[in-house]
Amino acid sequence: AMAQAKRSKRPMAVLFIDLDRFKLVNDTLGHAAGDRLLEEAGMRLTQCIRGGDTAGRFGGDEFGAVLSNLGDAGDASIVAQKIIDALARPFDLDGHETYISASVGITLFPSDGEEAGALIMNADTAMFRAKEQGRNTYQFFTREMNERARERLRTDAALRRAIERGEFLLHYQPQVNLKSGAICGV
Repeated sequence: AMAQAKRSKRPMAVLFIDLDRFKLVNDTLGHAAGDRLLEEAGMRLTQCIRGGDTAGRFGGDEFGAVLSNLGDAGDASIVAQKIIDALARPFDLDGHETYISASVGITLFPSDGEEAGALIMNADTAMFRAKEQGRNTYQFFTREMNERARERLRTDAALRRAIERGEFLLHYQPQVNLKSGAICGV
């Protein structure tokens, strides 16, 4: 698809789709019901894309789609919304009407990356941003998202090193009941 996009000079998109609340289905209805939900979600996903596009499951509750030969980059958002709408319809899992939603990250070739791995990683980053925005939505990748993700990674590493080195100091501050003057917590 990337080679075709280069030749035709038309954009292509990679969508990273995560099913929101899937774990709840597995935990409450069991893994067999979760498997049926994944199968139905996959069928609905393929109905949202054109015959020349590609859809597949990365693993767990994560799916991907490659949209080739787009008229313009905005067409990816139309497909993303179709996917969100299709997955929002109820699923019948052994008589249990079940609802999920989807968070979708979108990245574009060649503007967001020129290697397949980078496109998938950037679409995944955009998907996490969609989750942060409240789920059941899509987000296009931006370079700022990568910088925020790198900063979170650096902060996480620094906090872990600080814990290992004993660099945290815990202070308790008493909570006082203003009526009685008694300490009621910390």
